[in-house]
Amino acid sequence: MAPSAAQRLVIENCAIATVDAHDTEYASGHVVVADRRIESVGPGKAPEGLANVVRRIDATGHLVTPGLVNTHHHFYQWITRGLATDHNLFNWLVALYPTWSRIDEEMVRAAAQGSLAMMARGGVTTAMDHHYVYPQGSGDLSGAIIRAAADMGVRFTLARGSMDRSEKDGGLPPDFAVETLEGALAATEETVTAHHDASFDAMTQVAVAPCSPFSISTELLREGAVLARRLGVRMHTHGSETVEEEKFCHELFGMGPTDYFESTGWLGEDVWMAHCVHMNDSDIAAFARTRTGVAHCPSSNARLAAGIARVPDMLAAGVPVGLGVDGTASNESGELHTELRNALLINRLGAHKEAALNARQALRLGTFGGAQVLGRATQIGSLEPGKLADLVLWKLDTLAHSSIADPVTALVFGAAAPVTLSLVNGRPVVEHGRLLHVDEDALARTTRAEAQRLARIAAGG
Repeated sequence: MAPSAAQRLVIENCAIATVDAHDTEYASGHVVVADRRIESVGPGKAPEGLANVVRRIDATGHLVTPGLVNTHHHFYQWITRGLATDHNLFNWLVALYPTWSRIDEEMVRAAAQGSLAMMARGGVTTAMDHHYVYPQGSGDLSGAIIRAAADMGVRFTLARGSMDRSEKDGGLPPDFAVETLEGALAATEETVTAHHDASFDAMTQVAVAPCSPFSISTELLREGAVLARRLGVRMHTHGSETVEEEKFCHELFGMGPTDYFESTGWLGEDVWMAHCVHMNDSDIAAFARTRTGVAHCPSSNARLAAGIARVPDMLAAGVPVGLGVDGTASNESGELHTELRNALLINRLGAHKEAALNARQALRLGTFGGAQVLGRATQIGSLEPGKLADLVLWKLDTLAHSSIADPVTALVFGAAAPVTLSLVNGRPVVEHGRLLHVDEDALARTTRAEAQRLARIAAGG
C-alpha cells in the first residue's frame, strides 16, 4: 500500500479489463493511483476515506486498460512515409536505403517526435525504437531519440541497432551508412552506459540490437550477444521476416534463420525478434524452449507482402508475443491500437480461421504480451496493485462504439477509440485526444519540413 501522504487519482464508474493472469474484468469498477503506482483496482466505487485525492474522474462510458506497449518500431521512417508503396521487403529496402542513409540528428529528432506523438495519442504508454542507421557525421542520433521520448513523457526502450555489412560486402546500405564491427560495439556499449536504467520504474532502457542477418556480419551478431549479457540488457533483431531471408541464411550459413540465431547466442529469455513470419514447427519449439520473444507486426507484414505469422501456434507453444507498429515507411498510420484489430483479423486469414485470436487475446498481445517481450512484465502490462500506473481510459459511448455491449469487443473490433486520458507513471500524457507535453500542430510542420529537406538531399538538391 502507498503511504497516506501519497497524492491520489481516482477513476470510477468505468469498465475495467485488468489483463492480469486471470483476465479479471469489472463491468463497473474503480482504479486508484497513488503517485506512480496502482494502489487498488476493483468493482464498484473506490474505498471511502482516501487521503490526498487530488483528482476524481467519473469515467462513465469508458473502458480502462493497461497502457499499450509497442515492441518494434523504426522512428526515423516517419519522414519517409508513403514511398515505395507497391514493393516487397527487399525491393522496398533497395528503394529507400539511399534516402535513409542521408538522415541527420535534426531529422531523426523530428521523426522520433512524430512517431511517438502518433503512438501516444493512440494509447501507447511504453514505446520502443530499433534505430540502426548511423551515417558517418550524422550527429548524436541515439541521444536525439531518447530526448524526444523524455519530452513526450512515455516510457521508452531504445534498441540500439547497428549494421556492418554494406554494399561492398554484398549488403544493401551505402558504405558510409554502416559502422565497423568495433565501432558498432563500442558505440552500443557507450549508449547503454549513458542511458540504460535498470530500476523498477525506469523511463529509459537500452537493448543491443544488430539489424538483421543480411545487413550484419556473424561476428557482430555473436559479439553483440556477448556484450548484451555482460551489460545485463536485452537483445533485439529482425528474424524470419521473408522467404528471401530464409533462402539467404541457407545459402550463406547452411541453416535457417532460427538455427543461425541459436548458433550465435541469439535465442533466450533476454531476446525478442521482430516479425517471425516464416517459422516452422521446430522454430516455434525452439522459441518456446528458450522463451525467446516475438514482436508481431501485422500491418507491416501485410504492407510488404511478407506473409502471416503463426501467432496462434506461438501462443499455444508458450512463446511470448507482443505487438509492433514497425517503421512508418511500412505502416504509415504509426498507431499501435489499430494493430489490435489487424492482429485479430489477419490471423483469422490463416490456418486457424475464426479460432485464431479473440478480442481478449488481441488486447493481451498489445499490453501484457508486450511487457513480457520487453522484460517488464512485473512492472507494467496489467492493472494490479503495486504495478506502475501506466493506463488508458478509452471513450466507448460515442456513435462509433455505443451499440456494442462488450467494451473489450468494442475496443478491438470497432473503430479506433478516442483516448480520454493516458497516464504514464501516474502522470497524464494525453487528455481528450490531445498530447499534453508537445504542440501537435508545430510538430506536424516540423516533420513535414524535415521530410522535404531529406527528400531534397537524397535527390542531390
